[in-house]
Amino acid sequence: MGVFSTQRGSRTATTQEGLPVSGGISTAPKRKWSNLMPFFVALVVIAEIAFLGKLDIAKNTALVDSWADLFSPAPLIHELAVESDDLGLLSCEEWLEREDAAEYSRDFEKEPILVSGDEKEWKSCSVGCQFGFNPSQKPDAAFGLAHQTGTASVLRSMESAQYYAENNLAYARRRGYNIIMTTSLSSDVPVGYFSWAEYNIMAPVQPKTETALAAAFISNCGARNFRLQALEALESAKIKIDSYGGCHRNRDGKVDKVETLKRYKFSLAFENSNEEDYVTEKYFQSLVAGSIPVVVGAPNIEDFAPAPGAVLHIKEINDVEPVAKRMKYLADNPEAYNQSLRSNSFSYLVEKVEI
Repeated sequence: MGVFSTQRGSRTATTQEGLPVSGGISTAPKRKWSNLMPFFVALVVIAEIAFLGKLDIAKNTALVDSWADLFSPAPLIHELAVESDDLGLLSCEEWLEREDAAEYSRDFEKEPILVSGDEKEWKSCSVGCQFGFNPSQKPDAAFGLAHQTGTASVLRSMESAQYYAENNLAYARRRGYNIIMTTSLSSDVPVGYFSWAEYNIMAPVQPKTETALAAAFISNCGARNFRLQALEALESAKIKIDSYGGCHRNRDGKVDKVETLKRYKFSLAFENSNEEDYVTEKYFQSLVAGSIPVVVGAPNIEDFAPAPGAVLHIKEINDVEPVAKRMKYLADNPEAYNQSLRSNSFSYLVEKVEI
């Protein structure tokens, strides 16, 4: 105690009246500050109200609404309904259909749209229409570059712009096309390779019975990207590949592609060009077959994946080695493979929607 008293000094002194004080300072001022505390709290509240009053009214309203939501849980989506004066109680789907319905000044039943130039491939459309040639009526639209004023020119193609220059959107506009339909998501009407009606997307995954890790169906051996080099590099990395196409064929190609892919752990979805949004059946058939796709192609292929990281993407030839290691790891670890395969399936998307 003497050491502490000498170094720090006594923490307690005595007044002439014999009353103890702390550090020689009276405690009376502290009592005065504590008495003023309610006034300071009130002052802070008033300042806060003044500050909020200067904010945008709409933001304040939204803030209040968000507070109210904490005490009033939102109804489930399937329970939502909207009252209508003329239609009674509408379901959410019915209300959306009514709100999205477009009113046309033209009666398409009496005056159907006439489209010429590609009548062999088209049979119907969402409004009244006819495909073909009518000598008594000027076409509303025509596939190819139109020769009549007032007729919309339509370009429709599912090929890569790297092989067909007119499929480049800017170039097609300069040529005079009014409506562009390509695989590009920036087209007026994007045209994709996948059809929900074409495949049984919810079929259970079949056992992987092939000894080769991957299957390939590559027929164009003159592709303008590095897909053949990628295939050869994978084989050099000791990835066994069964090739059913015209390139590097080592298996009979007269097979059902989707049924064949179902027996392999991996599928080489190698496109013939690395073009944004150019994603063909090679990729979608891999998903349908329950085979993990190894992709050479669209740089934004992840935008088409059911889940992040579900695709093994070879962006450049240097990516082959790490992708090959990943394939070997997944093949040797059933739990990791099954988890990766699950995130690649359409059923995974359905489960996310249900959640």
